[in-house]
Amino acid sequence: MRQLLVFAERDDAEEVAETLAELFPALGMPRVVRETLAGEDDADDAQWLVVAEGLDEEILPEVDELVERYAGWREPG
Repeated sequence: MRQLLVFAERDDAEEVAETLAELFPALGMPRVVRETLAGEDDADDAQWLVVAEGLDEEILPEVDELVERYAGWREPG
């Protein structure tokens, strides 16, 4: 299952990606990408996404807890 973990700061997204790779090595290293909204004038408002593939339902509560520590949120992707 693909999940998008959304953060305001690049450092937070990179830290969460590294932590996920350590906690769940079978998933590999999640991708960190920048998402700019259509028509967005200020690039500073872009969000950072961690694209996590292969997350099982059982580990989502642990992922949610990690994401919340970095003031982010999770969206199915």
